[in-house]
Amino acid sequence: MRVRRMVTSALGSAALVFASMGVVTTTASPAAADPCGFYETGSDAFYNHCTSDGSQVVIKVEVALAPDYERCVGPGRSWLGSASKISGAHYVGRTC
Repeated sequence: MRVRRMVTSALGSAALVFASMGVVTTTASPAAADPCGFYETGSDAFYNHCTSDGSQVVIKVEVALAPDYERCVGPGRSWLGSASKISGAHYVGRTC
């Protein structure tokens, strides 16, 4: 039991250190802003390019039962199509 208390104490101390440094992240609630990157709602697929510099990036859109394609998206949320047709999207590493 003594080892368990030491581990729990160490973890608690580490959490306090990270919290004081502003490193701790929290999960978004449903009422929060859209998540960054690819996400789906009940019926639609979106890509949210989170940036503060106004850049536009190239994403690869993965399509179910059809060829994938690349698309240039700007800051904020971009509608990709029906969630039943779009299976994913990701940043390819370049701007446009």
